[in-house]
Amino acid sequence: MAHHLSAKKRIRQTEVRNESNRYYAVTARNAVKKLRLSTVKTEAAELFPKVVAMLDKLAKKNIIHSNKAANLKSKLQKHVNSL
Repeated sequence: MAHHLSAKKRIRQTEVRNESNRYYAVTARNAVKKLRLSTVKTEAAELFPKVVAMLDKLAKKNIIHSNKAANLKSKLQKHVNSL
């Protein structure tokens, strides 16, 4: 257990950040899943920029690795183009 005030504060901050990061990661995963399951090109093309923006924000905040974001964006772009 932490004894210093600064360590206790760090624990509180970490808990809040973990909860926030988990929310954003799950939201992005659901958006990616929705885009992958879409079969209508216009709907997918409309959704794609929003999903890309989500992935870029997650990569910028180091919630996911930047290479993972790039790989996901590439695969999603291929999916949209193939529709």
